[in-house]
Amino acid sequence: MKGHRAIMSQLFRAVSICFLFLVLIVCGCQSTYYTVWEKLGKEKRHLLKSNVEKARTEQEEASEKFKDVLIRVKEIYGFKGGDLEKFYNNLKDDYDSCENRAENVTKRIAQVEQIAGDLFKEWQNEINEMSNEKLKTRSRQSLRDTKKRYAKLRNAMINTKSKMVPVLRHLKDYVLYLKHNLNAQALGALEGEVSEIETEVEALIRDMRKSISEADDFVKSLAE
Repeated sequence: MKGHRAIMSQLFRAVSICFLFLVLIVCGCQSTYYTVWEKLGKEKRHLLKSNVEKARTEQEEASEKFKDVLIRVKEIYGFKGGDLEKFYNNLKDDYDSCENRAENVTKRIAQVEQIAGDLFKEWQNEINEMSNEKLKTRSRQSLRDTKKRYAKLRNAMINTKSKMVPVLRHLKDYVLYLKHNLNAQALGALEGEVSEIETEVEALIRDMRKSISEADDFVKSLAE
């Protein structure tokens, strides 16, 4: 009997969560988003930590895809005859994967920025409501420290996002050029462009590593 009640309780909780998220989807506003999560015991600081961790994961996955496309582009050097159609299709698939991952990174960064801004605003408002000056001073300092650490993270993420734009643009140029010119001469023409995209992708991957490291540091600071 106890087991049955436990199962029913879990089922009711699952249905309640689904209903709350359905409300969130229908309403589609940030305040509702926070209200839903607060009912589930998650404050803005929890949501910020979670989204920073997800942004880190998105960047890791994007980094791997950009590494793959860099390897593919380098194959142009050693292409001595073969199935150009297959080479083009593989390159296009790699580009599409990079584009999708880049979109995920961009969306996640935007979510992190939204939550961070709302958290800091709420934090400041709550400090203003405090009457104990000692506690007020400590809270102000904590807010300043958190903002400072977040600024480093945000700068790293924004830098990564901006670096993805020219890389994707150049990769798209390569893909479209090959689509229009599936011949050995086309590959020869692209060989002269490969060194530039290599430099851009390698710089992007370095920046992603830095951003990932900043995310680790920020999440660690929130846990302390």
